[in-house]
Amino acid sequence: MDSITQFVLGAAVSTVCLGKKIGPRKAALVGGALGTLPDLDVLIPFDDPIDSFVYHRGWSHSLFVHALAAPVIGEGLVRLFKGLRDARMQTYLAVFLCLSTHAIIDAMTIYGTRLFWPFYADPVGVGSIFIVDPIYSLPLLGVVIWALFAKDWSRSLGRSMSAVLVLTSAYMGLTVLVQSHMEDRARAILEARGTQPDQVLAIAAPFNSVVWKVIALEEDRYHNLYLSLLDTEDQPPEIYTHPRHPELVGCLQDSEAYRKLDWFSRGYLRAEQVDDKVVVSDLRMGLTPGYVFRFAVGKLEDGQTVAMAPERDLSTRRVDSEDFCWLQNRLQGLPSVRTAELPAETLVAGTSQSEAAPSCS
Repeated sequence: MDSITQFVLGAAVSTVCLGKKIGPRKAALVGGALGTLPDLDVLIPFDDPIDSFVYHRGWSHSLFVHALAAPVIGEGLVRLFKGLRDARMQTYLAVFLCLSTHAIIDAMTIYGTRLFWPFYADPVGVGSIFIVDPIYSLPLLGVVIWALFAKDWSRSLGRSMSAVLVLTSAYMGLTVLVQSHMEDRARAILEARGTQPDQVLAIAAPFNSVVWKVIALEEDRYHNLYLSLLDTEDQPPEIYTHPRHPELVGCLQDSEAYRKLDWFSRGYLRAEQVDDKVVVSDLRMGLTPGYVFRFAVGKLEDGQTVAMAPERDLSTRRVDSEDFCWLQNRLQGLPSVRTAELPAETLVAGTSQSEAAPSCS
């Protein structure tokens, strides 16, 4: 998740564990620093942009590595703070929890985290929460600000901090149940319309857990559905269907770059031709057509696709200007067409861009 959330989560965990020993302010600052520590792997140089993409949240996010690091870092804290010298094991546990909770909430996002490296190399990515979720982060931020300005430990601070950690954890668990419900609902909608996809994945839409993007994957195409918890039964959802163009990457199946992307994305990929290059996008992150992670992995030469050194492709905008109104409407359970996903022929045939554009209610 975002760096602020990682800081306040680590600060909250540390304050609960060590606040009585060294004071809430020091405990919060120590925990906040530990809560951001695993993300320092962004400073590791990688050979190419795909390696940087797929190997982020790697060994530094492993629970096994955290277990090894906890006594080392913890011993440093014991020697730094006098109040911890009679609480060595408690300090070790606090360090482990600050590091591991960082990795665990990262694993709840769709990007994924290699939680069990080196015993299990694949990233764990649930996708039930967006990388920035105010419902999760703001309560933690509130109690951490309290801890940072508190001179001494108090029972009310301890109880509030514990209550917020319990409630935010419960919220995180609830999103998993909602995700499962949305996947079941999407399958039923698609089946009713004669489509039986190979894979279905529901992902929390930006900044909330009310609206969900559901990807239904077939071999040569994929479908996007945007479902809201506030939708009514008489409100049929729009289904946006797009080609995956597997023929563009047929000659790239054995290339290292393509295999890494296919592995990391769990197959949720699409290919497209941009000028003379073949660009592959991870369907899970971003909204069609402006996916966050797009890489040119092949080029067309004499009618054939050949592998090339991977390059990050930034030829599309991440967010369309109309998406803010569209998301606002969907957050209210109102029907809204996402014009960025309408086929060009639909707009040409009878619906102009302005007519199809959602208006903010």
